[in-house]
Amino acid sequence: MTVGDWLAETRTSYDTVAVSYAHLVRDLLAESPYERAALASFAELVAAAGGGPVADVGCGTGRITAHLRTLGVDAFGIDLSPGMIDVARRDHPGLRFEVGSMTDLDLADGSVAGVVAWYSLIHVPDDQIDAVFAHFRRVVRPGGPLLLGFHVGDETTLKTEGYGGHPMNVHVHRRQPAQVAAWLRRHGFTVDSQTTVTSAESRLGGIIVGRRQP
Repeated sequence: MTVGDWLAETRTSYDTVAVSYAHLVRDLLAESPYERAALASFAELVAAAGGGPVADVGCGTGRITAHLRTLGVDAFGIDLSPGMIDVARRDHPGLRFEVGSMTDLDLADGSVAGVVAWYSLIHVPDDQIDAVFAHFRRVVRPGGPLLLGFHVGDETTLKTEGYGGHPMNVHVHRRQPAQVAAWLRRHGFTVDSQTTVTSAESRLGGIIVGRRQP
């Protein structure tokens, strides 16, 4: 599958499910104390590094962006799906949301204090991960933190239906934390912590916190 193919399928799928998705995931963080703790720790790291804008890349309908704002983070959201961005703007008026792709981030070099990719790498094929992490490193200031959430495993599955029974056509890639950490190190990030959790967010999720090296 080419870059254009999987991006187009992902965009169309999430445009289709956007309204149902927002309803079904709205309260997941309330049921996920370990994830809330990770987000709070990330907020502290951003503040300790001097603060500044933080990109929530693959923000979906904006729930993590909005949560980060309650933690004092100047977060804004970017998502591939215009439908998801429309819902994010509806549900979180006054916050900044933009349509964009993590494979070609339209952000200036060193322009953000941190990056969050919260279960948004799961549709990115292995052969596109390098491009994504290269953009993350480019846009984050030296020393800025990075927070990743992802599904843990070794398999890729095709999701043809979801979020209220709507049709989808996206591959879901589950990965081992050691592999994700190795990719990050290859692209100039330190890995400060990595852990696995079972929660409402994921039956087996991985959380990695890293920092951009100078």
